[in-house]
Amino acid sequence: MQLYAQTTARRTGQLLGDLLLLGWVAVWALMARALHDATAALAAPGRSLERAGEGMSGKLRGAGESAAGVPVVGDELSTPIREAGSASEALAEAGREQQEAVLDLALLLGITTFAVPVALALLIWLPRRVRFARRATAARRFIDAAADLDLFALRALAHQPMHVLARISDDPAGAWRSRDEMVVTTLAELELRSTGLRLPAHLVPDSVSRRR
Repeated sequence: MQLYAQTTARRTGQLLGDLLLLGWVAVWALMARALHDATAALAAPGRSLERAGEGMSGKLRGAGESAAGVPVVGDELSTPIREAGSASEALAEAGREQQEAVLDLALLLGITTFAVPVALALLIWLPRRVRFARRATAARRFIDAAADLDLFALRALAHQPMHVLARISDDPAGAWRSRDEMVVTTLAELELRSTGLRLPAHLVPDSVSRRR
């Protein structure tokens, strides 16, 4: 597959386009990571709440067990302490839920921030590169004999602007019909160059090479 043009100017443009795309992806990856980290930092209160709830719950459980050992009134003393311990556990669970919600939001924001601009860039870049690769690859399949120059010359007559054709010959169509090697080769070369390809030197007729 022909991924890059053989002509210098077009190949340079393609390489610059690829580098710009890579730079665009890198910039948005950094921005997405920064936004993710900034949003994830908002989970800090949830972690503090979880630690406080777990610490308080552990202490209250210990206190409840100690109170239960008091003769006669042990059950009455331990019940409210255990209830307070359960409330502390609920507090710790609320902290965990807050962290999960913030981290989920951070992940969503990070992915969205990266995916949307990169997808837009690919919608512009990818069709052009695929179109070039298909045209250039198909054209290369036909350049295997000097007789194939006639096909590209005919395509040049159909596709190239009139003022460009006029620079090649006063009657390019007539020259093509009469198999003028110089005109046919020049037309073929023009058409190939428009697809980013160069005319292979071994396909240039000897008469044209001498005139050049």
